[in-house]
Amino acid sequence: MPLLDKFAVVNLSKGFVLALIVTLLVLSTMLIQPFLQYVLGAVLLTYVLYPLQIRLEAYVSPMVAALSLVILAVAGFVAPFVVVLATVVGSADRILQNFDTDPAQLEVIESRIEVLTGQEVDIAGELVGSGREIGTLVFERSTQAFGTITFHLIGVALALFLVYYLLKDGDDLVNWLHRTVPLPMDSQRELYTEINDVMWGVLFGHVFVAIVQGVVAGVGLVVTGVPNTLFWTAVMIVLAMVPLVGAIPVWGGAVVYLYLTDEPLLAVGLFVYSVIVVGLTDDYLRPFAVDRYAKLNPAVILLGILGGAYAFGIMGLFFGPVVLGALKAALRVGLDNWSRIDERNVG
Repeated sequence: MPLLDKFAVVNLSKGFVLALIVTLLVLSTMLIQPFLQYVLGAVLLTYVLYPLQIRLEAYVSPMVAALSLVILAVAGFVAPFVVVLATVVGSADRILQNFDTDPAQLEVIESRIEVLTGQEVDIAGELVGSGREIGTLVFERSTQAFGTITFHLIGVALALFLVYYLLKDGDDLVNWLHRTVPLPMDSQRELYTEINDVMWGVLFGHVFVAIVQGVVAGVGLVVTGVPNTLFWTAVMIVLAMVPLVGAIPVWGGAVVYLYLTDEPLLAVGLFVYSVIVVGLTDDYLRPFAVDRYAKLNPAVILLGILGGAYAFGIMGLFFGPVVLGALKAALRVGLDNWSRIDERNVG
């Protein structure tokens, strides 16, 4: 066979394989897309539990270790999350229902606002109207995005199965990545190490710190008698994941609420507590974790969180910064690898 014909056959084979891979990637993405939140949640949960899987495999089989950790995940993560979520939803519903159940207190707030601003306001009407609009919008979006209760149950079951098999076959997956990724082994180790640092930096520096900050701020709400503290604590945990925002909108609103309801001492106490105690969790814990592990600029983290939430939903609050951090690591390792190849070719 002529040399040109051989090249044509080789190029045709490579083109066919590339087209097949792209087609299957598109189809696979279409299959995963409906359950993307659950898949991302399973990946995150597996990442947290995998160190325990390694330790347990020294005493029991991988199957028993993985099954034990799935049961632990259900008892320690899934069930408490469902209970807290149901409680938060119930609290939100009570907030909407109680807007017009205490007219005396609303009149005090409205009169105080009128004295300060010179304008009359109808808090009950505005909040109830806004609450109904938000509730309608959330319900419509929820039904469109997640479907029926059956869909949620299937998604949770799928996530637990993924966690089990990712834990059980984690070593095989790692070995497959080592064989498949077209990079030298030292470059792969460097890449995976940097991605691992980003994962733990985001997990500890934003998820864990946000939980601590929200709970600490929630203690202040409980002590000062702010109603529906569980709901507002959950809101503060979510907001605390966003740099430069944190829990300030909620505890700041609580300070204003206490002042407008003739509780100036409690308002001052909550303000001082929030600025000093709650602020310490953000000023010291977050920079420590991010600088030590993730080493990402706060602007990059903010972009990752907001963009991730828009692209991936609630799981994007975590995976958004991880994607940008992984891109940074991949670019650095890739450039280093190309530089080594160029040096070898020159030599």
